[in-house]
Amino acid sequence: MQQIYTYGSYLKDKFGAKVYKVGINISGFTCPNIDGTVAKGGCTFCENDSFSASTDTVQALKGFHLNLDSKENPFLDKQLKQLEIQFEAISKRQQKEYGAQKFLVYFQSFTNTYAPFETLKALYEKALSFENVVGLSIGTRSDSITQETLDFLSKLNEDKEIWIEFGIQSVYDETLVKINRGHDSQNVKEWILKSKQAGLNVCGHLIFGLPGETQSMMLETSKAAYEWGIDSVKYHPLYVVKKTALANEYKRGEFTPISEDEYLDVLVKSLLMKPKNVSVQRVTAGIDDDSLLAPQWCRNKNTQIKNINQALKKVGLKY
Repeated sequence: MQQIYTYGSYLKDKFGAKVYKVGINISGFTCPNIDGTVAKGGCTFCENDSFSASTDTVQALKGFHLNLDSKENPFLDKQLKQLEIQFEAISKRQQKEYGAQKFLVYFQSFTNTYAPFETLKALYEKALSFENVVGLSIGTRSDSITQETLDFLSKLNEDKEIWIEFGIQSVYDETLVKINRGHDSQNVKEWILKSKQAGLNVCGHLIFGLPGETQSMMLETSKAAYEWGIDSVKYHPLYVVKKTALANEYKRGEFTPISEDEYLDVLVKSLLMKPKNVSVQRVTAGIDDDSLLAPQWCRNKNTQIKNINQALKKVGLKY
């Protein structure tokens, strides 16, 4: 049975220690297809309120949002404090519960390059100053990063482990229009290639089960992402949560979620065509609370992983 090359294995091999990602959520960040720059309402599957950041001591900055053209940021000190408090709390828990020894600070929610350069520079440098932090992983969109930011990350990458995570989702522009993505697939390709040219590590997010897509379309997206040179991949099934445009489509009978059997089939095929050097960070996703409308098989993560391994076993693989 061949073990799939996981991101955890990659980090362990490189750093000789247990390295954990510390997910950070900074108030004031948003997306260009939420604030109206490229579209309104966000992606159809995105429940925007779920990303409102707050901690016990630093409250969310309600009504304050940054973008690439913001001239000033009066709340930078509060954002830096949020970063510090979240990192301390999460990293301590990871040390206690999982034996974590080193950390990557993961700027996770919303679009984490969609802000003035000086704000990004301050946040990234602060994150790298924390004890036992070996690098950053920055979740963003390909239409929300500048060459100045990319050049800065490239410089940081000389001494630290810098990852940039792009939501690819699909290489079919008609699909991207359906989900109100706000950019085309050429834009994603362009910035992945630029990121690779800058020497950065790139993780690509792929969603299976998008509206109107066949299995061949999903596999074509995987193939393209691999060809663009991504270093790691996250696979997600599309699930429906309340308070989204996709939820309205589902209720009207205009969208049928991918079945578990269909997801398992396309996932296995995508993994089989994956280059061996591309690590896997995620093989499924879901949520187990009242916000989930469908499909119900996305509710229990343990069951999902069990079924994925059963499907992989048939082709000699293990996750």
